[in-house]
Amino acid sequence: MEQVITGKAYVLGDDIDTDQIIPAEHLVYSLSDPEEKKNYGKFALSGVPQDQAGLPEGNKLFVQKGNFKSEYRIIIGGKNFGCGSSREHAPACLKIAGIQAIIAKSYARIFYRNSVDGGFFIPFESLDKLINNIHTGDDLTIDVGVGTMTNNSSSQTAKLQPLGEVAEIVKAGNIFEYARKSGMI
Repeated sequence: MEQVITGKAYVLGDDIDTDQIIPAEHLVYSLSDPEEKKNYGKFALSGVPQDQAGLPEGNKLFVQKGNFKSEYRIIIGGKNFGCGSSREHAPACLKIAGIQAIIAKSYARIFYRNSVDGGFFIPFESLDKLINNIHTGDDLTIDVGVGTMTNNSSSQTAKLQPLGEVAEIVKAGNIFEYARKSGMI
């Protein structure tokens, strides 16, 4: 687990559901086939209606047409991020697209657990709703150990909720690696 995560922000609103994160019609690709797996990155967040993306700068695509990776590394979300179905493909596609962390006001429980247990990225919770203070494209730095996010574009810093018990799972890489390292399996 990196102690400092830097990258551009992609800002979304409240109640972003798993069908918006990866629409059902794109679940036809195999996650175990390296060539097919790339398509999950290509179609990540393709179900988010542009007017719900909170992009006052003008409807910026998460993944540019023809690409499999996004230029964004950190997603800023509102409340109830990842609601909807329990598909593990949702956090997987975001990792495949290059996401290293999400900071949301709150998460749907199953999305949060899938993110942590699969070791896809670090799901931080913010103390404050950040979607009104950060813009898509802002350059962010997350200090994982300290639990802060700095918006380098505006020089504002926000405190993040401590990761708590999931920190060790995130540090190990996923739930199975954690279980191996802790002697559970």
